[in-house]
Amino acid sequence: MATNRTFTMIKPIAVSNGFSGAILKMFHEAGFRLISMKYLQMTPGQAGAFYEVHKDKPFYASLVEFMSSGPIIAAILEKENAVEEFRKLIGATDPSMAAPGTIRNLYGKNLTENAVHGSDSDENAELESSFFFSGIEQYPVDHSG
Repeated sequence: MATNRTFTMIKPIAVSNGFSGAILKMFHEAGFRLISMKYLQMTPGQAGAFYEVHKDKPFYASLVEFMSSGPIIAAILEKENAVEEFRKLIGATDPSMAAPGTIRNLYGKNLTENAVHGSDSDENAELESSFFFSGIEQYPVDHSG
């Protein structure tokens, strides 16, 4: 069953190049509501823990180095069928393969430095959100009015 929340990070390359505002605007224009957001820089240990699922892959060390190289923006977003809709908005992991007009196509540099992270499943969205945000920071949204 699809949930209404997903997790994203605007990666160091996009933050350092000044694309954060344009990317956040794309989230908003695509109908995503911002639930929680943080601006921070991960340590190598934190980046390694976040990407631990990839620790046996050849790109793991360079990914950890890149993700701890500068500030990121972590956010929880809400929209109906959030994970699937967000994956469409950001495009393929490799910016050269991402559809025109997607975030990774517009602002990504390469496979590792692809501008944004987006959860690939509802389960991972929940785990990744909880990695960066405590329960009290994962605000419930009142849609009653």
